Amino acid sequence: MYVALLLASPTTPKLDDTTVVALRNAWGGGEITWLAEGIAAEFPIETIPDNRWTVWEDLQALQIDLVVVPSEGRRKKMLLADMDSTMIQQECIDELADVAGVGSRVKEITAKAMNGELDFEGALTERVGLLAGLPETVIREVIDTRITLMPGGPELLATMKRDGAYCALVSGGFTAFTRHIAATLGFDENRANTLLVENGKLTGKPGLPILGREAKVQAFHEISERLGLSADQVMAVGDGANDLGMLTIAGAGVALHAKPSVAAQCDIRINHGDLTALLYVQGYSLADFA
Repeated sequence: MYVALLLASPTTPKLDDTTVVALRNAWGGGEITWLAEGIAAEFPIETIPDNRWTVWEDLQALQIDLVVVPSEGRRKKMLLADMDSTMIQQECIDELADVAGVGSRVKEITAKAMNGELDFEGALTERVGLLAGLPETVIREVIDTRITLMPGGPELLATMKRDGAYCALVSGGFTAFTRHIAATLGFDENRANTLLVENGKLTGKPGLPILGREAKVQAFHEISERLGLSADQVMAVGDGANDLGMLTIAGAGVALHAKPSVAAQCDIRINHGDLTALLYVQGYSLADFA
């Protein structure tokens, strides 16, 4: 058995009975359950319809996300999350570069790397090189004035942790930022790259080895094995090409506002909702949120 879930953005709760009932009837589904009025509704189905992605495309035009997941084992025991453009709304290195006056060049490299057009490790090294000489104090300035949480993140972490899930932040960004975000949201651990500093200034070099796509997969296996969890018990979320490894092996791999080339390789694609969508995917209703 499966569950078909329709999701709208919490800021524009436009999901209505007409849309949900029409799809339920077309797919021969069971009783409709509203998880949040105007935002999330679901119904059971016996098999995944052949026209799943055609319907998905049609609903995208209405700014509605469609997710189909197995009805068993929906609630996960672990969350493995990317940070930049996932748990926060910015790319930290882009913000540092903007302060350094090389923002446009770095943003161009970041976009290509996240879309899988450039090697992640090489792209990171090149971008960090452009930050050489920047005062270390700029990191705190960027955190305080430029970094904002992705909507729904606090609810996601609080609810999953309340119910016993382990939450890990695994980023291709930098520990100076992941430590702050992990502490703010309540992640149990965080892993990221390091920015090398000498005499109070960035050297323009990242610490080695660089944490990229394979390191995220390694973190997935190390943490899940340590906790005695199977891949099916893990939810992973990210938006870039370097997240694909962990997204494709997780029981629930969520492409959140992801690059098209990334989303195309994931079954759970959230383009209009925020991070609370990850709770609805697990079967939580709005009333269940911590």
